[in-house]
Amino acid sequence: MALLNFFKKKKKEEKKEKAKAPEIQKEPSVPEPPKKREVQKRIIVAPLVLKSAQVSEKATGLARDNQYVFKVFPGSSKQEIKKAVEEVYGVEVVKVRTIKVRRKQRRLGRTLGWRKGYQKAIVTLKEGQKIEILPR
Repeated sequence: MALLNFFKKKKKEEKKEKAKAPEIQKEPSVPEPPKKREVQKRIIVAPLVLKSAQVSEKATGLARDNQYVFKVFPGSSKQEIKKAVEEVYGVEVVKVRTIKVRRKQRRLGRTLGWRKGYQKAIVTLKEGQKIEILPR
């Protein structure tokens, strides 16, 4: 039975040490470190929204009226498209219109296939601003 007494003594000693510990140890007052300056993170939206600018006869005609056509990823909202165009080109967007172009069936010989559908956006800019889509 000596083994059991050995364990009991240990428990009593631990209790005594725990009781003494809070009285002996006092935490010194440590000044808080200065707060770091919060940096605003810029969220980059453009690569997640814009695919490319669409260059066609109709898009070139719309450019005269201060409207530009972009292919965008499906499911992009008008607010996301507006933010992405302003971010990339540094212009002020007045209005965004979106169109979903449906997929079309195409045929090459006996083989049938589908041309992919996509979403495009027509973006109207503020008067006096323009975008140069094709560099000269």
